[in-house]
Amino acid sequence: MIEIIAEKYFHLRNEEISYLFYIMENQQLGHLYYGSSLGKLTEEDIDYLTERTNKSAGTVKYSQDSSLFTLADRAQEYPVYGTSDFKKGTIEVFKGETPLYLDFKVTDYKLTDEKERQLSAPKTYAAKGESETLTITLKDVDHHLELELNYTVFKDSAAIVKSQRLRNLGETPVNIQKMLSGILELPTADYEFLHLSGAWLKERHIKRQSLQQGSVLVSSLKGASGHQHNPFIALQQKNGSIDTGEVYAMNVVYSGNFAGQVEVDEWDKTRMMLGINPEYFSKTLKKEEQFDTPEAVLMYSNAGLNQLSSKYATFIENHIIDPQWRLKNRPIVFNNWEATYFNFNHQTLLELAESGKQLGMECFVLDDGWFGKRNVDRGSLGDWWTDKEKFPDGIGAFAKDIHALGLQFGLWFEPEMVSPDSHICAEHPEWVVRHPVERVSIGRGQYVLDFSNPEVVSYIYGQMKKIIKETNLDYIKWDMNRNITEAYSPYLEKQEIAQTEFFHRYILGVYSLYEKILTDFPDVLIEGCAGGGGRYDLGILFYSPQIWPSDDSDAVERLAIQTGTLLAYPLSSFSNHVSASPNHQVERVTSLKMRQDLAMFGPLGYELDLHALSELEKEQIKTQIDYYKQHRDLLTHGHFFQLLETGENEVCWGVVSEDKKEAIIGFYRILAKANNPSLEYIKIPVLDKKKLYQINGEEDVRGQVLEHVGLRKPYQFNGANHEQAQVRGDFQSYIYCIQAIDEAEGE
Repeated sequence: MIEIIAEKYFHLRNEEISYLFYIMENQQLGHLYYGSSLGKLTEEDIDYLTERTNKSAGTVKYSQDSSLFTLADRAQEYPVYGTSDFKKGTIEVFKGETPLYLDFKVTDYKLTDEKERQLSAPKTYAAKGESETLTITLKDVDHHLELELNYTVFKDSAAIVKSQRLRNLGETPVNIQKMLSGILELPTADYEFLHLSGAWLKERHIKRQSLQQGSVLVSSLKGASGHQHNPFIALQQKNGSIDTGEVYAMNVVYSGNFAGQVEVDEWDKTRMMLGINPEYFSKTLKKEEQFDTPEAVLMYSNAGLNQLSSKYATFIENHIIDPQWRLKNRPIVFNNWEATYFNFNHQTLLELAESGKQLGMECFVLDDGWFGKRNVDRGSLGDWWTDKEKFPDGIGAFAKDIHALGLQFGLWFEPEMVSPDSHICAEHPEWVVRHPVERVSIGRGQYVLDFSNPEVVSYIYGQMKKIIKETNLDYIKWDMNRNITEAYSPYLEKQEIAQTEFFHRYILGVYSLYEKILTDFPDVLIEGCAGGGGRYDLGILFYSPQIWPSDDSDAVERLAIQTGTLLAYPLSSFSNHVSASPNHQVERVTSLKMRQDLAMFGPLGYELDLHALSELEKEQIKTQIDYYKQHRDLLTHGHFFQLLETGENEVCWGVVSEDKKEAIIGFYRILAKANNPSLEYIKIPVLDKKKLYQINGEEDVRGQVLEHVGLRKPYQFNGANHEQAQVRGDFQSYIYCIQAIDEAEGE
């Protein structure tokens, strides 16, 4: 998968892609190509691709020799500002207040074919022989620094994974103030910039803008990847669609502050970069110390956004998420939150669990309010022991009763947070993240614990471990409802470590707690959550196979949230709940049918008062759960695709099996339109042209017809078609189950 040609060209390739770079005249690394596979190349082939010196007016020569060589317009692999390149660079290192204009030159390289999965830090993994990693060593002799650039290519993916390591070989400490993970240079600016942005309750909507000379940036300084922006960025070829055009994307395996930037220079060349946000970041390296960046996952598609989505989903499931969750069914969850909030006890919850079991649910998740004296969301965080008023026999006795029903048992924790009234806050005020001044911000009535301090992490795990063992816990919902302000650690102050190291050390502390839990309890399913979707990223998915995507469970709002999220993340990671109507977040009234038709795409759950349902509604839920169980693997791990381009009033998506023998498609219309066309079709380009398919057990249609003519949209009520109408009113949904029944003749 990795070829080294003439000791200066590096070609990473498989059947899908080629990634090509080389050693330039100045012994730095220049970028040549990333895209569709070029096959096996010769030295002569690659010579054609290398840039010839053509010094542009106003550029500065790289050195004082007689050549015209400059970095100003060269595509590079790890560019540095200040040595004839005036664009933003990937790395900035200082000695004291003095910037070092780094000049890394290639000295060595090596190849490895092992990439083991280790819980100590979130990284991609692969079985032996399924990937190859090229590590190139570069040195800046003058500044006594060594840089390693790591590139991994996988047999089964269009991804290129990058990471870096900087080591101080000198006697004098140096200070890293910027060190990014992902970098890709492209020869034109003929792209639209895509990112996933929004806010709490409306996370990860697809946003796009055309590129022009200058820079565009998305980022987070919240201590988490955040609700407002996501660490996924992409460049889509202008006039591309969901099924056409090139797309270049990158994501970072990291859950803290990030920055993603695209810069276009005066020659319309484009530089895309992603990594740890350099603001409020630093890392001091003493002699022989090193720093490793999180991995960046670059991805390429030559057939639009659907192909990109499919490639990312497959890669994340095969090389980031714990492989055990590809084989195990995700349980159908009942979460008590919107059914009871804080008003419950052992008996009332047990009755809810029994009702859920009768309807086919498989895991009872006890949400907030089971610990300390937690009767409102403003107290007891950090006191992770049972509220004996609600559970006089203990949480273990309740868990035993749940297990006796044949249900799995789950609990909600918010381990990173602490309430002012908690025992931990009284006993260890120095464990709270806050600046040593009188005024301090407070969010949701709580503070953040200092997870940069290993003692804090160990203390919290000690409490959680007791509960996990006592309850024989199957499932954890890990929440995080408050972002970090006044980022200051008394622990770092005592250790004489710069406070600008706090944010990165904090997220490493979060990973450390995950590692402790999963080392001792490897089979526990942890669902990530951060006030909903405030930390939906590859770092969390490494430990948590699914994430609560938004606190907004309204079916209409989830259309845009799911459309954006599944551009960058797998369907198996998107946790869905059928909640009450009117919805508790936006007060919208939608049918139980629409809520269920939406929530079945991905891990399914329910979060509403089962006792308030009619017998008809209970029967509808039972029927839906039976259907979901029959198709669970497809609805969780099938190839997901979008079928409509805009998604403004109509959304249509689906999943198809690997062998293309089965597909399930969901159609959703937000608002009814008067006197719609009587016949409209949606083309389905993902099936086998030669197969004969049956739609909802009734009509037989060839795959070729579904691709070129399409699937008929459901008949909407138009005032006259009372008998024909399949959908009525606002907030419509319709599910198509498409099964191959035979091989059709001809094409």
